[in-house]
Amino acid sequence: MTTLLVVLLCLCASLFPTLSTAKQSPVHPVGSGAEIDLENDPVSADIRAHWMRRAISTLSDLQSTCPFAPFGAVIVNHTVTEPGEGELVCIGVNAVQMDGNPTLHGEVAAINNCTSILTDPAGKYQLSGPDALKAFSDLSLYTTAEACPMCSSAILYGAFREYIYSTPIHGPNSLLAHGWPQIDLPSKEIFARSLGREVRTRIVPQVLANETEGLFVWQFGDGACPASCVKEQDERGWCVEGEKQEVPTGKKASPGREL
Repeated sequence: MTTLLVVLLCLCASLFPTLSTAKQSPVHPVGSGAEIDLENDPVSADIRAHWMRRAISTLSDLQSTCPFAPFGAVIVNHTVTEPGEGELVCIGVNAVQMDGNPTLHGEVAAINNCTSILTDPAGKYQLSGPDALKAFSDLSLYTTAEACPMCSSAILYGAFREYIYSTPIHGPNSLLAHGWPQIDLPSKEIFARSLGREVRTRIVPQVLANETEGLFVWQFGDGACPASCVKEQDERGWCVEGEKQEVPTGKKASPGREL
């Protein structure tokens, strides 16, 4: 009887797809690669670099020249100019510590700012709520690091045209490699499992990763602070604005800090 049951189970497995396979996206199945073909990117590498540097500059514009959580984002419309230079719509930075809101990662903060700008009755766009939601499908979101699952989902729900990130979650020069607490779930996999959406957000990975990596190296280790910043004399070891001081070696920031 046991042998017969095993045979029946094996037969069923061969005839019917597994649940996980059945629920994979037909457009971006897991493992097939969600990224666009960068050799045929409709936006030039120089323009991509320009907007990623603008995302980096949001950190000093809105947060600090010594940002602890250097997650900055800009949202751009590449559909209104030729050949795709882009028009800035809004910016945002990680405001978790500043506002005491654990959802305000850089990407979410930028999306919230964009909603306010797009729907401002006295502003440039003056869109209704439904029209603002539709407008996101024309917009590209640039962020200094690969989005966490929460932010990846927000980008998907916003149906953005593109999502461009710099420092990745995985790899030798990644967030995980530099000690950043992460939910170990790449945005590519989250995108791949999104079903039933008319707009397929394209991923453009690791733009200027060599320039953003330095933002993340020192914060959970003993690396040097950015220029004009020093490490705080407490258990966190965060870098803050100030004159260079003698700092005890071996001090590390608490990995339990919520980012």
